[in-house]
Amino acid sequence: MKLMILESGAKGKTVKKYLGKGWIVEACFGHVQDLPRSGSQGNKAMWASEKGKLPEPPWEWTERSERVVTKLLTKARSKNVSEVYIATDPDREGEFIAWRLMELFSEFPFVTRVTFNEITKEAVESALQNHGDIDQGLVDAAKVRRFMDRLVGFRCSKFAKSWNLRSMGRVQTPTLGYIVDRENERNAHVPIPYHTVHMISDGYTFKFRFHESKDDDAWRDDNGKFFSDRTFDHELAEEAFSALSDSRNMKVLNVKDGKTNRKPSPPFTTDTLLQSSSSSLGWSMSKTSKIASDLYNKGFITYIRTDSTRTSSGARKIAREIILEEYGEDHLGSGSLGPDAKKNTGNVQDAHEAIRPTDPRLSEPSDLENDAIKLYRLIRSRFLSSQMSDSIRERREIIASVDGTGLHVSGTASWRIHPGWESASSEFLAKPRIEEPQYALSEGSIWLIDELDENPNMTTDETKPPRRYTESSIVKKMKNAGIGRPSTYVSTVLKLSDRKYITNDNGSLTPTDNGMLLWTEVAPIYNDQESEVDLFSSEFTSDMEQQLDSVEDGVAAGSEMWLRFSTSFKEAHQKAIEIKGRTPTPRQRYSIENQISGMEDAEKKAIMNGKLISEISGKEAGEIIERLKEMAKEGKIITKPSEKQMSYLMSLIEKSNMTEEEALALLGLGDFNDLTGGRNGSASELIGLMKEVNESLPASEAQINLITNMSEKLGIPIADVLAMADLAEISEVSKSDASKIITNLKSLRKKSRKK
Repeated sequence: MKLMILESGAKGKTVKKYLGKGWIVEACFGHVQDLPRSGSQGNKAMWASEKGKLPEPPWEWTERSERVVTKLLTKARSKNVSEVYIATDPDREGEFIAWRLMELFSEFPFVTRVTFNEITKEAVESALQNHGDIDQGLVDAAKVRRFMDRLVGFRCSKFAKSWNLRSMGRVQTPTLGYIVDRENERNAHVPIPYHTVHMISDGYTFKFRFHESKDDDAWRDDNGKFFSDRTFDHELAEEAFSALSDSRNMKVLNVKDGKTNRKPSPPFTTDTLLQSSSSSLGWSMSKTSKIASDLYNKGFITYIRTDSTRTSSGARKIAREIILEEYGEDHLGSGSLGPDAKKNTGNVQDAHEAIRPTDPRLSEPSDLENDAIKLYRLIRSRFLSSQMSDSIRERREIIASVDGTGLHVSGTASWRIHPGWESASSEFLAKPRIEEPQYALSEGSIWLIDELDENPNMTTDETKPPRRYTESSIVKKMKNAGIGRPSTYVSTVLKLSDRKYITNDNGSLTPTDNGMLLWTEVAPIYNDQESEVDLFSSEFTSDMEQQLDSVEDGVAAGSEMWLRFSTSFKEAHQKAIEIKGRTPTPRQRYSIENQISGMEDAEKKAIMNGKLISEISGKEAGEIIERLKEMAKEGKIITKPSEKQMSYLMSLIEKSNMTEEEALALLGLGDFNDLTGGRNGSASELIGLMKEVNESLPASEAQINLITNMSEKLGIPIADVLAMADLAEISEVSKSDASKIITNLKSLRKKSRKK
């Protein structure tokens, strides 16, 4: 028997069809071992290593992986497996997983690595014939990235906690920087008013030219960009509008002929697929990624994590046959690999093609849901288009006069004369104009204004601030800046949202107060040290990504990169700690102010050693806080509740449906300012009372439904289930009772499964 291990169960089902008898096909479901997450080893930011070698930490099982791998090993032994083929994804992460699986399955006589960029019978058979060893360059690049991310994440996140922030990250923090910087640009924007006048004739838009660039009163935006169709002069705009409204036509003065060739875009890479599905289908990144993964696992498209636009000659040959048959020879393009296509360097990463259909002949898979079909058609149309000729448009730039004013109007008339690649992508494009204008394109010809509402139209408006980033545009920015990679675009943005550094309002990314704080106050401590390393700058992050690529390609040694990075980081981090120690952190400041607020001036002065809080260092702040803690233990001072305590208390009150006055009345208090902090304070006591109140509330609808469903599946009458909590009626179940009942039912379910 032979065993093939893949990452995905869905992919395994597809591959199993091609392998047939004599094969066991199983999934490991992603990473099986990784850096330690718990215990003394999990608390480390770095592991010791010798010069010229990478650290060798004790790799730890990921969640549920030990059970999965143990089951695989047991099955392989019982079935007398003699050959193990590890077919994890063909990228850096997949190679790392394969490396760990090689170690775990080393007891078998023959263990080898296979990769395929698409899940087709031919690709799988070819992979088996060309099996090989682990690509150590890919593994080392994956290791170094893990070490870097752990070092930065562990040390810098601990550093950020002084500002009550959750985390910092090597890629996520510079990405956050783009979003915050854009928000700052928006806040700094000063609107500039302007007036425009335009008309529509034969469906084309023509605008008045109010100024030339050399005019003293020419309209320019805040970047100095000149716009001939905008003016500050309201009277001038009114005059133009009146003239156009009276004449209802324009007279052509000059026509400039031309043609426009629109080249097809290359096949999709990860980032362009995310961007295009957003603009064409209105989808989020996570939705696109999920559906694209499903298409890949089922064998309909090639691997989805790629930054290459290269495609195989065989696939292009099929595409050209389809184009010739469906659209004709004049729709065939040059057949090139596509703009920016990577050359084949022979390594696994570059073995990735662009994202394309595995079988371009298949126009629409029949066994997919509607959304999956839409995405497949988008991918297929883009691939076919990349092998087609340019679309061509006739273009006429027109300048015309209007009776009653010396100002001219200008506009462009264009119509498509050859569709080229647009024929294959028409489903996702606006319908083009294909007929010539109805009016003559010659000097002296008269063009009438179309009979439409608000035609002509005068607009009075002001400049808008730059748009916030969307999921699509931030991915484009990350790609252009060279930070992140195809496998991390989606996870980076989702992580920023999960950490509450940004909000996503209908696709528009806005930084939260914590996001602003992290980028404007904390990150600069690392970035503004007058050293070569600006740790969280996009330039430094991009350089690290390029160095990782060099390790991956075998051009550079992973150990050398790790040594350079860790040395640079330690210097920057030590300097950051020193800078932080010069002044109290916000957390220290809040703690001190909170505890001394009720003291007499003389007592405050004694505690603060005669200094204002703005005059003490971070070290002094720490010493003062320790002194205050001792005084609180001895009962010498009464502390106020912490911000965290108050936030938790308010959330409990809100859940209880009690008013704030009713909650305070439980302690006989009338104002939150009367609450005291600390473990034994009144705020802590009120939190305990509110917990009891919430637990006694009726169970939620979701809890009741879960209890009912579990009792039905276990075959236990609901009366017996309620008896577990000494209850007779379902209406008597409180939230606390429901939690206990659900725990008991889960325990019973676990026992029944074992039996």
